[in-house]
Amino acid sequence: MPKKSSENPSHSSSVAWDDLAHFVRQLSHDLRNDLNALELQSAYIAELTQDQELQTEIRRLRDVVSTLNSTLKRLSGAVAEITPSMISYRAPEFLVDMRAAINRKFSNKSAEINWDVQVQDVVLHVDPQLLQEVFVEIFVNAFQHDRGNGALLASASIDNDRLLFTLHEPKPAFDSATQNWGREPLRNISQRHYGLGLNRVRAIVEAHGGELQAHYDPKASALVSTVTLPVERAI
Repeated sequence: MPKKSSENPSHSSSVAWDDLAHFVRQLSHDLRNDLNALELQSAYIAELTQDQELQTEIRRLRDVVSTLNSTLKRLSGAVAEITPSMISYRAPEFLVDMRAAINRKFSNKSAEINWDVQVQDVVLHVDPQLLQEVFVEIFVNAFQHDRGNGALLASASIDNDRLLFTLHEPKPAFDSATQNWGREPLRNISQRHYGLGLNRVRAIVEAHGGELQAHYDPKASALVSTVTLPVERAI
Protein backbone atom coordinates (compact mmCIF):
# COMPACT_ATOMS: atom_id res chain seq x y z
CA MET A 1 0.00 0.00 0.00
CA PRO A 2 1.49 3.37 -0.93
CA LYS A 3 2.45 5.62 1.92
CA LYS A 4 0.22 8.61 2.39
CA SER A 5 1.93 11.96 2.16
CA SER A 6 1.97 13.97 5.34
CA GLU A 7 1.76 17.18 3.36
CA ASN A 8 -1.58 18.87 3.01
CA PRO A 9 -2.83 18.74 -0.57
CA SER A 10 -3.14 22.06 -2.29
CA HIS A 11 -6.70 23.21 -2.84
CA SER A 12 -7.93 25.75 -5.34
CA SER A 13 -11.27 27.38 -4.95
CA SER A 14 -13.23 29.72 -7.15
CA VAL A 15 -15.74 32.29 -6.01
CA ALA A 16 -18.60 33.45 -8.20
CA TRP A 17 -18.19 37.08 -9.26
CA ASP A 18 -21.62 38.03 -7.88
CA ASP A 19 -20.66 36.62 -4.48
CA LEU A 20 -17.34 38.46 -4.51
CA ALA A 21 -19.00 41.72 -5.53
CA HIS A 22 -21.59 41.32 -2.76
CA PHE A 23 -18.79 40.73 -0.24
CA VAL A 24 -16.90 43.84 -1.38
CA ARG A 25 -20.04 46.00 -1.16
CA GLN A 26 -20.88 44.71 2.32
CA LEU A 27 -17.32 45.08 3.60
CA SER A 28 -17.13 48.59 2.20
CA HIS A 29 -20.44 49.47 3.85
CA ASP A 30 -19.29 48.13 7.23
CA LEU A 31 -15.91 49.87 7.11
CA ARG A 32 -17.46 53.17 6.05
CA ASN A 33 -19.81 52.97 9.05
CA ASP A 34 -16.75 52.59 11.28
CA LEU A 35 -14.99 55.47 9.54
CA ASN A 36 -18.05 57.69 9.98
CA ALA A 37 -18.01 56.90 13.70
CA LEU A 38 -14.30 57.79 13.81
CA GLU A 39 -15.01 61.05 12.02
CA LEU A 40 -17.70 61.99 14.56
CA GLN A 41 -15.42 61.07 17.43
CA SER A 42 -12.54 63.15 16.06
CA ALA A 43 -14.88 66.11 15.56
CA TYR A 44 -15.99 65.79 19.20
CA ILE A 45 -12.38 65.65 20.40
CA ALA A 46 -11.60 68.78 18.37
CA GLU A 47 -14.29 70.63 20.32
CA LEU A 48 -12.62 69.70 23.62
CA THR A 49 -9.30 71.41 22.99
CA GLN A 50 -8.04 74.81 21.96
CA ASP A 51 -4.48 73.60 21.49
CA GLN A 52 -3.53 74.59 17.92
CA GLU A 53 -0.99 71.80 17.44
CA LEU A 54 -3.53 69.21 18.53
CA GLN A 55 -6.17 70.81 16.31
CA THR A 56 -3.79 70.48 13.35
CA GLU A 57 -3.21 66.79 14.05
CA ILE A 58 -6.95 66.19 14.36
CA ARG A 59 -7.50 67.83 10.96
CA ARG A 60 -4.87 65.55 9.48
CA LEU A 61 -6.59 62.54 11.01
CA ARG A 62 -9.93 63.64 9.58
CA ASP A 63 -8.33 64.06 6.14
CA VAL A 64 -7.05 60.47 6.31
CA VAL A 65 -10.51 59.25 7.31
CA SER A 66 -12.09 61.20 4.44
CA THR A 67 -9.62 59.73 1.92
CA LEU A 68 -10.29 56.19 3.12
CA ASN A 69 -14.03 56.81 2.98
CA SER A 70 -13.77 58.05 -0.61
CA THR A 71 -11.64 55.06 -1.64
CA LEU A 72 -14.17 52.61 -0.20
CA LYS A 73 -17.03 54.47 -1.87
CA ARG A 74 -15.31 54.20 -5.27
CA LEU A 75 -14.54 50.53 -4.66
CA SER A 76 -18.14 49.79 -3.77
CA GLY A 77 -19.32 51.70 -6.84
CA ALA A 78 -16.98 49.70 -9.08
CA VAL A 79 -18.76 46.46 -8.15
CA ALA A 80 -22.26 47.90 -7.83
CA GLU A 81 -25.10 46.06 -9.53
CA ILE A 82 -25.88 47.36 -12.99
CA THR A 83 -29.59 48.10 -13.36
CA PRO A 84 -29.96 50.59 -16.22
CA SER A 85 -33.02 52.81 -16.47
CA MET A 86 -33.36 53.20 -20.21
CA ILE A 87 -34.66 56.28 -21.98
CA SER A 88 -34.71 57.30 -25.64
CA TYR A 89 -31.84 59.68 -26.38
CA ARG A 90 -30.97 61.08 -29.80
CA ALA A 91 -27.40 60.07 -30.57
CA PRO A 92 -26.16 63.56 -31.62
CA GLU A 93 -27.46 65.03 -28.36
CA PHE A 94 -25.96 62.22 -26.29
CA LEU A 95 -22.56 62.71 -27.90
CA VAL A 96 -22.68 66.47 -27.28
CA ASP A 97 -23.50 65.84 -23.62
CA MET A 98 -20.88 63.10 -23.34
CA ARG A 99 -18.22 65.33 -24.84
CA ALA A 100 -19.14 68.10 -22.40
CA ALA A 101 -18.79 65.64 -19.51
CA ILE A 102 -15.36 64.56 -20.76
CA ASN A 103 -14.25 68.19 -21.08
CA ARG A 104 -15.39 68.91 -17.53
CA LYS A 105 -13.64 65.83 -16.17
CA PHE A 106 -10.41 66.57 -18.02
CA SER A 107 -10.59 70.34 -18.21
CA ASN A 108 -6.80 70.67 -18.17
CA LYS A 109 -6.38 68.04 -20.91
CA SER A 110 -9.31 68.68 -23.24
CA ALA A 111 -6.98 70.25 -25.81
CA GLU A 112 -5.23 66.86 -26.06
CA ILE A 113 -8.36 65.22 -27.51
CA ASN A 114 -9.21 65.46 -31.21
CA TRP A 115 -12.86 64.76 -31.93
CA ASP A 116 -14.35 63.46 -35.18
CA VAL A 117 -18.09 63.01 -34.71
CA GLN A 118 -20.23 62.26 -37.74
CA VAL A 119 -23.49 60.88 -36.42
CA GLN A 120 -26.85 60.89 -38.15
CA ASP A 121 -30.08 61.62 -36.32
CA VAL A 122 -30.63 58.18 -34.77
CA VAL A 123 -31.99 57.19 -31.39
CA LEU A 124 -30.22 55.35 -28.58
CA HIS A 125 -32.00 53.54 -25.75
CA VAL A 126 -29.64 54.13 -22.85
CA ASP A 127 -29.16 54.99 -19.21
CA PRO A 128 -27.28 58.29 -19.78
CA GLN A 129 -25.60 58.33 -16.37
CA LEU A 130 -24.28 54.78 -16.68
CA LEU A 131 -23.20 55.27 -20.27
CA GLN A 132 -21.32 58.47 -19.48
CA GLU A 133 -19.51 56.47 -16.80
CA VAL A 134 -18.32 54.15 -19.58
CA PHE A 135 -16.72 56.89 -21.64
CA VAL A 136 -15.20 58.70 -18.65
CA GLU A 137 -13.50 55.47 -17.57
CA ILE A 138 -12.17 54.83 -21.08
CA PHE A 139 -10.62 58.30 -21.17
CA VAL A 140 -9.26 57.90 -17.63
CA ASN A 141 -7.42 54.77 -18.74
CA ALA A 142 -6.14 56.48 -21.87
CA PHE A 143 -4.65 59.37 -19.93
CA GLN A 144 -3.22 57.31 -17.07
CA HIS A 145 -1.70 54.15 -18.51
CA ASP A 146 1.60 54.61 -20.40
CA ARG A 147 0.25 57.00 -22.96
CA GLY A 148 2.62 57.94 -25.77
CA ASN A 149 3.17 61.33 -27.36
CA GLY A 150 0.35 62.85 -29.34
CA ALA A 151 -3.32 63.59 -28.94
CA LEU A 152 -6.12 61.11 -28.37
CA LEU A 153 -8.42 60.66 -31.35
CA ALA A 154 -12.08 60.12 -30.47
CA SER A 155 -14.45 59.34 -33.32
CA ALA A 156 -18.10 58.39 -33.60
CA SER A 157 -20.17 57.27 -36.58
CA ILE A 158 -23.13 55.10 -37.53
CA ASP A 159 -22.43 51.76 -39.17
CA ASN A 160 -25.16 49.19 -39.94
CA ASP A 161 -27.57 50.56 -37.34
CA ARG A 162 -24.85 50.61 -34.69
CA LEU A 163 -23.21 53.57 -33.04
CA LEU A 164 -19.48 53.02 -33.42
CA PHE A 165 -17.24 54.93 -31.00
CA THR A 166 -13.47 54.51 -31.16
CA LEU A 167 -10.64 56.00 -29.15
CA HIS A 168 -7.11 55.87 -30.56
CA GLU A 169 -4.57 56.15 -27.77
CA PRO A 170 -0.91 56.69 -28.74
CA LYS A 171 1.31 53.89 -27.43
CA PRO A 172 4.81 53.22 -28.77
CA ALA A 173 4.61 49.66 -27.42
CA PHE A 174 1.92 47.42 -26.01
CA ASP A 175 2.32 43.78 -24.97
CA SER A 176 -0.92 43.04 -23.13
CA ALA A 177 -3.46 40.62 -24.56
CA THR A 178 -6.75 42.16 -25.69
CA GLN A 179 -8.80 39.02 -26.36
CA ASN A 180 -10.52 39.23 -22.96
CA TRP A 181 -10.57 43.02 -22.74
CA GLY A 182 -12.71 44.04 -19.78
CA ARG A 183 -13.21 40.44 -18.64
CA GLU A 184 -10.33 40.09 -16.21
CA PRO A 185 -11.19 42.05 -13.05
CA LEU A 186 -8.51 42.30 -10.37
CA ARG A 187 -5.79 41.40 -12.89
CA ASN A 188 -3.86 44.69 -12.76
CA ILE A 189 -3.76 46.12 -9.24
CA SER A 190 -1.77 49.10 -8.00
CA GLN A 191 -2.07 51.59 -5.16
CA ARG A 192 -5.72 52.75 -4.96
CA HIS A 193 -6.46 51.07 -8.30
CA TYR A 194 -7.98 47.60 -8.22
CA GLY A 195 -8.43 46.52 -11.81
CA LEU A 196 -12.21 46.90 -11.81
CA GLY A 197 -12.83 49.81 -14.17
CA LEU A 198 -12.81 48.04 -17.53
CA ASN A 199 -14.80 45.12 -16.15
CA ARG A 200 -17.56 47.52 -15.13
CA VAL A 201 -17.34 49.35 -18.47
CA ARG A 202 -17.81 46.08 -20.33
CA ALA A 203 -20.74 45.06 -18.13
CA ILE A 204 -22.50 48.41 -18.64
CA VAL A 205 -21.99 48.31 -22.40
CA GLU A 206 -23.33 44.74 -22.61
CA ALA A 207 -26.33 45.72 -20.46
CA HIS A 208 -27.12 48.18 -23.28
CA GLY A 209 -26.88 45.44 -25.91
CA GLY A 210 -23.48 46.66 -27.05
CA GLU A 211 -19.91 45.43 -27.21
CA LEU A 212 -16.53 46.58 -25.88
CA GLN A 213 -13.40 45.64 -27.79
CA ALA A 214 -9.78 46.71 -28.03
CA HIS A 215 -6.80 45.97 -30.23
CA TYR A 216 -3.31 47.30 -30.70
CA ASP A 217 -2.44 48.77 -34.09
CA PRO A 218 1.36 48.45 -34.43
CA LYS A 219 1.47 50.51 -37.65
CA ALA A 220 -0.20 53.49 -35.97
CA SER A 221 1.41 52.72 -32.58
CA ALA A 222 -2.01 53.08 -30.99
CA LEU A 223 -4.32 51.16 -28.70
CA VAL A 224 -7.78 51.32 -30.23
CA SER A 225 -10.76 50.94 -27.90
CA THR A 226 -14.16 50.43 -29.52
CA VAL A 227 -17.68 50.68 -28.11
CA THR A 228 -20.62 49.71 -30.27
CA LEU A 229 -24.25 50.33 -29.34
CA PRO A 230 -27.52 49.51 -31.12
CA VAL A 231 -29.51 52.43 -32.54
CA GLU A 232 -32.88 53.04 -34.11
CA ARG A 233 -33.60 55.37 -36.97
CA ALA A 234 -35.31 58.57 -35.87
CA ILE A 235 -38.90 58.95 -36.96
